[in-house]
Amino acid sequence: MNTPILRKILLSRPSWPEASTVRAALRTETVGGALLLGAALLALLWANSPWSDGYATLRDVKVGVDWGHLKLSLGHWAADGLLAIFFFVAGLELKRELLVGDLRDPAKAAVPVVAAVCGVVVPALVFLGAVKLAGGDASAMHGWAIPTATDIAFALAVLAVLGSFLPDALRSFLLTLAVVDDVIAITIIALFYTRDLQVAPLLWALLPLAAFAALTQRRMTYAALLLPLAALTWALVHASGVHATVAGVALGLVVPVKPRESVPALSKHSPDTDVAHRLEHRLRPLSAGVAVPVFAFFAAGVTVVGGGFGEAMRDPVAIGIIVALVLGKLLGVAGGTWLLARFTRAELDDDLTWLDIIGLAALTGIGFTVSLLVGELAFGSGSDRDDHVKAAVLVASVLAAALAAAILRVRNAHYRRIHAREHDDSDNDGVPDAYQIVPSP
Repeated sequence: MNTPILRKILLSRPSWPEASTVRAALRTETVGGALLLGAALLALLWANSPWSDGYATLRDVKVGVDWGHLKLSLGHWAADGLLAIFFFVAGLELKRELLVGDLRDPAKAAVPVVAAVCGVVVPALVFLGAVKLAGGDASAMHGWAIPTATDIAFALAVLAVLGSFLPDALRSFLLTLAVVDDVIAITIIALFYTRDLQVAPLLWALLPLAAFAALTQRRMTYAALLLPLAALTWALVHASGVHATVAGVALGLVVPVKPRESVPALSKHSPDTDVAHRLEHRLRPLSAGVAVPVFAFFAAGVTVVGGGFGEAMRDPVAIGIIVALVLGKLLGVAGGTWLLARFTRAELDDDLTWLDIIGLAALTGIGFTVSLLVGELAFGSGSDRDDHVKAAVLVASVLAAALAAAILRVRNAHYRRIHAREHDDSDNDGVPDAYQIVPSP
């Protein structure tokens, strides 16, 4: 009797809870992506209008206190403060995926993680090579990490417009890849873009972080308790010289994601309450609808009229960013997925083709929020080269979105024809039949 060979499947259909979570995130991020785009366009128009001085004045207004270098311009508050909310949500997502999501299965986790790592390494190498060929100096190489991150809000918004009928496996793959991508990016920021590290404030930050973790472990999510601890953790990390958005990821990672059988009496919540889900539900709209768009407004105001755009496009850094985001990301994500399939002898799920992966890989070249942040850290906010970075990131993101659109629109038309079969719910139990396992007779 011959033993059947088990097929190793890449990007198989996610579980129904996972698909539901991804769809909920997609709805929020789609709105957030539209707001982000609107904020960026408004900043571009204002910065290139006769009233451009007003934009610069608003961006550079300083507010805050002198303690811990907390008297910052509005632009810096957006980059250092509001983006911490964005990374807090990213930390929650990553922990949920790894502990209770589909990625708790190492076989499923390997695909987006390998794709994300390759989607960071390859663009960085492409950037360095392109800058060298374009005649860039040693200082230009400092921007190697700019094209390594994917903008979750933009990418998911474009996917929602272009691929409303694409399989859930692709959506889950993109969301998870982007989260891992962002966590890698914030790690790079902490390790390579930290100047004048002060160890004492960093160690003090562990105290409010531990208190925050203790309260959330007890399922206590009172804003009056958690917000001061989170703010103090953020302020101490900022004072240490480490970029303060690292505090957001750290706070997200200490929040429990698994239900507990017993909860201390001090908590008002039921034992099966998912604290991470509740905090994410509260903060994702704030992140996607306020934090990221406000950051985009203050970061995207680059002058492109009067010769500024042409000068930017001649900068080796700008050339490297465009090539790395548009081609490097595509090669890294698609190539990493293909190599994983090649060396594990795995096959794509029957519902997918490699053209789907290529289209999704092209979409990861939309590198807006974190790319602009790294550009500011690499070359200094408001510098000429920082303006060149902004222009290059905008151009690259548009090109990447256009390339992805050319591929995914074709694939979306194909999946539209099979959508009814995939989402039929004949037994009216609220779960599509395609997500249910039919027992063998």
